[in-house]
Amino acid sequence: MTTNVICILTDDQGIWAAGCYGNEEIRTPGIDRIAATGIRFENFFVATPVCSPSRATLLTGRMPSQHGVHDWIREGNMGENAVSYLESETTYIDIMANHGWQCGLSGKWHLGNSPEPQHGFSHWFVHQQGGGPYHNAPMIRDGIAANEAGYVTDVITDDALAYIERHADDEAPFYLGIHYTAPHSPWDGHPTRIVDSYSDCAFASCPQEPIHPWAVGLTHQNMGNRDSLKGYFAAVTAMDENVCRILDRLEELGLREDTLVIFLSDNGFSLGHHGFWGKGNGTWPANMFENSIKVPAVMSHPVRIPQRAVQPAMVSSCDFMPTLLDYLELPVPDREGLAGRSTVALWEGRNDDVRDEIIICDEYGDTRMIRTPDWKYVHRYPGGPYELYHLVSDPDERLNLEGDEDHSKTRALLRSRLETWFEDHTDPSKDGRGLGVTGLGQLRPVEHSESDLGAAFAESGG
Repeated sequence: MTTNVICILTDDQGIWAAGCYGNEEIRTPGIDRIAATGIRFENFFVATPVCSPSRATLLTGRMPSQHGVHDWIREGNMGENAVSYLESETTYIDIMANHGWQCGLSGKWHLGNSPEPQHGFSHWFVHQQGGGPYHNAPMIRDGIAANEAGYVTDVITDDALAYIERHADDEAPFYLGIHYTAPHSPWDGHPTRIVDSYSDCAFASCPQEPIHPWAVGLTHQNMGNRDSLKGYFAAVTAMDENVCRILDRLEELGLREDTLVIFLSDNGFSLGHHGFWGKGNGTWPANMFENSIKVPAVMSHPVRIPQRAVQPAMVSSCDFMPTLLDYLELPVPDREGLAGRSTVALWEGRNDDVRDEIIICDEYGDTRMIRTPDWKYVHRYPGGPYELYHLVSDPDERLNLEGDEDHSKTRALLRSRLETWFEDHTDPSKDGRGLGVTGLGQLRPVEHSESDLGAAFAESGG
């Protein structure tokens, strides 16, 4: 039996921003429904706490210092200088398309050259950039750029539902990426009835903490702003209503049993947690806090994945590409060269018997992190600041032990393991260290040479 795949990917959704993850304030019956009919991952980590490189890793199974996307794509999406940032990479979409899947994308691409269908997608309805106004959003339909009337979350879903209906009776299976811009800012323009429904919300799940000394950007505009809190929650709930539309249509068409439904976000987000609003670039230097690197991840396939299962094992977005291909019994290209490993056993609710050791490594420019079940170490090249947290006793990362001599051996061991891991998963021509990643966007693909260092990234002006 062939399997259809629907992958719903949101933008800037914190792991805390879903009911099935314990938030009693935010309404997400659609996400909760996927979790109730499948498996929920408690510790799913993205490779980079910002959108474009995270999406590139999901598609390729490779780290930013392998695929070369290190920041959100600022230039090269449209116009004469449009460039495909993943042109030389192999994605799981390429493999699926080559093995008979019809592949479609509705929503955010944000990996360059938006007008051009890429990597095996035969249906291509994408955002021209990476985000923006929720009404009259700039989209690409059939290669033509135009502003689409309506609320963009609904518009993306309408296109996705039409695609599902067109392929419902096909003999060949289909893949559909439904990539919402929600709940990315701006946090206005969302359905009034949903915004108003949060008027009496206490927002206890989003403590507005004293401003972090590294906070930049959104923090100073939004800390303590109830309108922004209501807007973010409304963006999530409006998106979730569309998730329900998708699930309902699959059931109406008799496709639910034959379809693997995946729900993920591209990076986490903080709404006042740790004293800032944002993700990895919500502070400078960039941060690797849990809320930035952990995302909601739920999968449902009634004929294969157990229902109401909870998976506590740590997994990385690097693992997603080889896992999905293994799940579909498709070949995994360059398996040994990938940063990730297949975790099909975890998707099926079994124990992880694949990895000898379980560590998570992340990077964002000069900032790199290693996380074990007990510890997290953050190293910033060339000279810090560094962070060390004992997550067992300090899960909220409040006490930095980096300067504590009692933990010097732990710090040294973690740094050694971090550097060894990245030696194995770095292309020297795309190494993020020393490129001058600023958090303000990537301007073009990187070429790692002395004359080019930093030229591919927007200058901070600092």
